[in-house]
Amino acid sequence: MGIDELYPPDRLIAAQRATAAAGLDALLLTPGSDLRYLTGYDAHAGERLTCLVLPADGEPTLVVPRLERPAAEAAPNTGVRIVDHVDGTDPYPLVVAALDGPVAAVGLADRMWAEQVLGLRAALPDAAQRLAGEVLRELRIRKSPAEIAALAEAGAAIDEVHLRMGEWLRPGRTEVEVATDIAAAIRAAGHVTVDFVIVAAGPNGASPHHGTSNRPIGVGEPVVVDIGGTMASGYRSDCTRTYLAGGSAPADFLDYYAVLRDAQRAAVEAVRPGITAAAADAEARAPIVAAGYGPAFLHRTGHGIGLDGHEEPYLVAGNDRPLDAGMAFSIEPGIYLAGRHGARIEDIVVCTTDGVQRLNTTPTELIAL
Repeated sequence: MGIDELYPPDRLIAAQRATAAAGLDALLLTPGSDLRYLTGYDAHAGERLTCLVLPADGEPTLVVPRLERPAAEAAPNTGVRIVDHVDGTDPYPLVVAALDGPVAAVGLADRMWAEQVLGLRAALPDAAQRLAGEVLRELRIRKSPAEIAALAEAGAAIDEVHLRMGEWLRPGRTEVEVATDIAAAIRAAGHVTVDFVIVAAGPNGASPHHGTSNRPIGVGEPVVVDIGGTMASGYRSDCTRTYLAGGSAPADFLDYYAVLRDAQRAAVEAVRPGITAAAADAEARAPIVAAGYGPAFLHRTGHGIGLDGHEEPYLVAGNDRPLDAGMAFSIEPGIYLAGRHGARIEDIVVCTTDGVQRLNTTPTELIAL
């Protein structure tokens, strides 16, 4: 998987065409996944302005702080004109100059810092501001073969960590102690950053985004472990498994874990081109509702993944967008009983031309350690 395959130069041309079709004169992209998607440049986000000026028609320009120019020039696909600014000077006139004429509407990076949004509004007072995601979402939502390969590499790396869980997760250790070992293993498996480590034991497992605490793990407690990171490619991993920390699990937990496993498998098997995101969510939800745990499934079934940990498509009720080949997303139903325990099973999958491909391949059975 070459870097040119992962960040091909023709993405800039495709984005310019989509910008024009959306009725925008330009995209203005500060550091984040959209900038990296188009240029391969993993730019530092800070108070100094970095901004890709991508006109619908004309030469793209990357405005960067002078001290970061070498990094911009070394990026895989920054085959664009680079202009720099020194500390103490106003960089916004460089953006205006790069537009080479009046503009009526621009698309801003969806997660641009507010101070930069306001700076661009002051520099371009006559330009309506819209979200660049209106344009780039459709380009990013279907992954190329190179992107799928990068996601598969990330999935295999995080699977390695889950396969080692018995080295760290045991009664008496705190969630924080276990998470510290997991974070080191995530890096050792090939990730360049650790994005999150959730170790949620016993009653903490009933909080889907618990994180960690200094609470020791008890004997026989279910433990939800949700972990992910970013690879050097920029593409991300995200996988959840639920473990049993020695002893015997509560009887009702074993009952609903079996329901959850059936629900997760049913949703994975339902993925194919043409099924809607809402219908895929319903496939996961139906067995859980039928077993009487519907209110305990607190969140959507899944989210897209790529250069962002959460991106389109979202598998949730009300999203009637059909899934299509190349879309990559999580399937992660959960059951959470407040004050007692919880469970979640999560795989990243890709919708293929004739079905589905799991990128996480470790077993989904309850794992007793």
